[in-house]
Amino acid sequence: MPEKLGKDGTTIVVGDPDARVTVHLYEDPRCPVCEKFETTGGSPQLRKAMLARRATTEYTLASFLDDRLGGSGSKKAVNALRAALEKGKFVEYHEVLYANQPEESVDGFTDARLLELAGRVDGLRGPEFDAAVKSVKYRSFVTTSEKAYERAGGVQEPEGPGTPTAVINGKRIPAEYNGLLFNSDTFADLLREIHAKPEDWERTVL
Repeated sequence: MPEKLGKDGTTIVVGDPDARVTVHLYEDPRCPVCEKFETTGGSPQLRKAMLARRATTEYTLASFLDDRLGGSGSKKAVNALRAALEKGKFVEYHEVLYANQPEESVDGFTDARLLELAGRVDGLRGPEFDAAVKSVKYRSFVTTSEKAYERAGGVQEPEGPGTPTAVINGKRIPAEYNGLLFNSDTFADLLREIHAKPEDWERTVL
């Protein structure tokens, strides 16, 4: 799947840009609820929709859990994911990180662990990637991405909308309906319905 950095410099865009469904996800690599979405929730169905060119996914990567829990694992993981994007390996590495996410209270995304997990993605490890991880080459991206996450919360949520948050074709899934993100079949049905009749989704009031 094509993957690139968006024009805003913080959004990572994956999938066919002409797809009729765009899902914008806000995630923190240390967030266990994000892990649930990515591994057993709606994300596998979203990947199928991307492969079928029915959906594009946009990622805004937050790192607020480091400040709340201590450590630097979120920031290091976001930096490493940005480095993986340079190699065209963001999607694979993103999947590997969530499949091997440490406990939220454990600052487990160390340089050594991130490099070890990168070894599970064919063609990702190398001098350039390894150096980017160890030096936190994309430190400015980590900072601006977190600020983009915070802005997404607006005036009512100045610290950000929470993770995971999904915005589908410009419409944010409210907290009271967030359960659909974790029901694989329900999420798949929603994506199919929006693809079939995007105009109905535009008229939907959430």
